[in-house]
Amino acid sequence: MLLIQEEALLNKTSTGSDKGKSKAQIEREKVLAQLDAADNEVPQNPGIFNKSAYKNGESFADLFEKSLDERDFKVGDIVTGKVVEVQEDYVLVDINYKSEGLIPISEFRVVDGQREIEMGSEVEVYIDRIENENGMVVLSKDKADMARAWTDISRAAESQEVIEGTVIAKVKGGLSVDIGVKAFLPGSQIDLRPVRNIDAYIGKTFKFKVIKFNKKRGNIVLSRRALLEEERESLRSQTLDAMKEGSRVKGLVKNVTDYGAFIDLGGMDGLLHITDMSWGRVKHPSEILNVGDEVEVVVLKFDNEKERVSLGMKQLEADPWESVVQKFPVGMKTRGKIVSLADYGAFVELADGVEGLIHVSEMSWTKRVKHPSQLVKVDDEVDVQVLEVDTENRRISLGMKQLEANPWVEMKETYLPGTIIEGEVKSITDFGVFIGVDEGIDGMVHISDFSWTKRINHPSEVFQKGDKVRAVILGVDIENERVSLGIKQLEADPWANIEDKYKIGSQYDVKVTKTTDFGVFVELESDIEGLIHISELSVKRVDNPEEVVKVGDSIRAEVITIDQDSRKIGLSAKLVKLREQKADVEDYVKKATATSKTSLGDLFGEEFKKATTAAEASESSES
Repeated sequence: MLLIQEEALLNKTSTGSDKGKSKAQIEREKVLAQLDAADNEVPQNPGIFNKSAYKNGESFADLFEKSLDERDFKVGDIVTGKVVEVQEDYVLVDINYKSEGLIPISEFRVVDGQREIEMGSEVEVYIDRIENENGMVVLSKDKADMARAWTDISRAAESQEVIEGTVIAKVKGGLSVDIGVKAFLPGSQIDLRPVRNIDAYIGKTFKFKVIKFNKKRGNIVLSRRALLEEERESLRSQTLDAMKEGSRVKGLVKNVTDYGAFIDLGGMDGLLHITDMSWGRVKHPSEILNVGDEVEVVVLKFDNEKERVSLGMKQLEADPWESVVQKFPVGMKTRGKIVSLADYGAFVELADGVEGLIHVSEMSWTKRVKHPSQLVKVDDEVDVQVLEVDTENRRISLGMKQLEANPWVEMKETYLPGTIIEGEVKSITDFGVFIGVDEGIDGMVHISDFSWTKRINHPSEVFQKGDKVRAVILGVDIENERVSLGIKQLEADPWANIEDKYKIGSQYDVKVTKTTDFGVFVELESDIEGLIHISELSVKRVDNPEEVVKVGDSIRAEVITIDQDSRKIGLSAKLVKLREQKADVEDYVKKATATSKTSLGDLFGEEFKKATTAAEASESSES
C-alpha cells in the first residue's frame, strides 16, 4: 500500500515546478510530503482516555474487553498457549487472554532427569478456571492430554486401531498402562501363555488393542494377547506352508521342561525332546538351552492334521556310533571320564555321544566290588580297555582290571590241586563257606565237602566267621575266577574200602540213631550209618518201626547190600532171627548174592526194592 501511495505522490509532484531540481531533492520532498499527509490523519494530542480518538467513540479498554469477548474463553475449552516463564512450582502460559495462565510444573513429564518443557514452546491446555483469587487463568495440561487421549482411544476402539502405551505399575489382576490416560491390562491378556513374573513388564512399552471402553466410567481395558494372536496366526500359516520333514529351521526357545524344550518356529511351537538334543548324555535340557535362545533344529516329524512338530538338534551332526568300531576297536586301551554310576557298574564317556560300561565284575581281579563307588566316582578320569562293541544296541563293554596282570593265572600255577592251605573264614552262605587263600582271593568249601560221613544241614553248624581253617585246593578256575576247596579231603575217605570192611553176610551189633516210617537208621561205627528197612526189622509184619525198636536201642543186623557210590549200606535184623532159628535161608541168600554184590537191587524181591527206593528218597529230602 505504501508503494502505491509513493508512486501516486511521485506522479503528483512531478510538475513543471520541479524543473531545475536534482533527482535527490525531488525524492526528499516526496518523502516529506508523504509524512505530512499521514500526520494530518491523526488528531492533535488526543489523550489516552479520550474516546473521540477512536473510531465509533470506543476507548482502548473497551476495545480490549471487546477482543476478549470475541475470543469467548470458557471453562472446559482446550486452547494452545505459549510458555512464557518456568517457575519452581508453576509454568506461566500465554493463551492470548488478559492474564497468563498457571500450570503446576508436576504436570510436565520428566525425561532423563529433565522436565519436558522449554521457554517459547507451544502447549495444549485445558481451561480449568477463568480467574482465580489473583486474577489469573487456571490451566491444566493433564486434563488437555486426557481429553485428547480419550478422543484417540475412542477412535481406536471403534476402528480396532493399535495404540501404544507404557506399563507403569502392577495392580490387582494385571498391570496399569499409560496410554495418555491410565488403562488396565488383565493378566490373561499380557501374553499368549500365562505369565508368572509380570513385574518384568513394568517400564516397558508395548502395542495394545482396546477391547473395552467406557468414557463415562473412565474404564479402558487393553489386550496385548489379541495382537500377538493375530501375528502368530499370520506367521503360523507361513510356517505351515514351509514345514517339511528333514528341513532345517530356526526358532526361539519358548519354554524348558524336564523332558525337553518347546521351540517357537514362528506362529507354532515344536517339541525338542531331551533325547534329541545331543548324541551324548543330557541330564536336564537347561544344561544346553535357556528360554530366549535362538537355535537351529531339524524337523523330524510333522503332523499336518494335529499341527504337531517333533524337532531334533543332534541330527545336525553325524551319528558318532557310525564310526565307533573304527575309533574304538576291541582290545584298544583308552581313557575316559566317569559320567554316571549304577549298582551294576560305571558309565564312561569315551567321546561326545559315545559311552561305555565298566561292569563291577570288570573293575578288579581280586576285590569284591559290590558297588562301583568303592573304586570310582563321577568325573574321575579312568584308563580302560575295550572288551566288546555292540553297534546295534549302542553298547561298549569296558574293563579296568584288564590293564593289570591277571593274578588268577599265577594262582593256578602256584596253588596246584592237593595243596593244603590255612585261612580265615570270610563269609558263610547256605551252600558253604569262603576262606581267604591269598590277598584279595577267597576259595569256597561246599557243604558237601565238609565231611565224608556227617550229615550237615547248614555250614553254621560247623564254622563261624573268623575261624581258622585248613583246607585242600581242589581246583582253580581262571575263567570264572573261582578256587574250589575241600576240608574232608584232608582225611582218607572211609568209604573207599567199605566193601572190604563190611562184607555182605557179616553181622554187627548196631545202635539205632533214627526211626522213620520206612525203617530205622543205625550206626555201624563213628560216622558210618546203615538202613534197616521196615520189612527187615522182624520176621513178623511191622507197621510202625517204633513198635519194635527205639532210638538208642542196640540190635544185631546182617549186611545185605552195599552201594559205595551212593554211600549206603542195607542191613537186616530179620535175617539174623531166621539164622538163629536155623531156618532154611540158603535159597534166600543165594537169590540175594546172585543178583548183585554191591547194590540193593532185587535182593529180597520187588517189595524190598520199593522200600529201599522210598528210604533213599526220604534221606535225600532230609539232606
